[in-house]
Amino acid sequence: MQSGVVFSERDFFKNPLSREEIRKLVTGVSVADIFSWRSPAAKKLGRGLNGIDDDGLIELILKEPRLIRRPLIRVGDRLIVGAKLEELETLKHS
Repeated sequence: MQSGVVFSERDFFKNPLSREEIRKLVTGVSVADIFSWRSPAAKKLGRGLNGIDDDGLIELILKEPRLIRRPLIRVGDRLIVGAKLEELETLKHS
């Protein structure tokens, strides 16, 4: 617990997400929203990412967890992707 917020942490590299977990996690958003487009792992894929659909992105994430944009923070039905401190601050006060 830090700043009054209780959370659980998961290391995607030691305990990878399953296909079903990814689909559940992205409910209400696109897989593209959690995909780390600017990561070195994505850059290695280059043009192979053009036009790829959610199923294709999930397959890539399953093979390479570094393609997940971090942190991912689930609060109820809301998913915060990336280090968006302003969104985290609003959670403390809600």
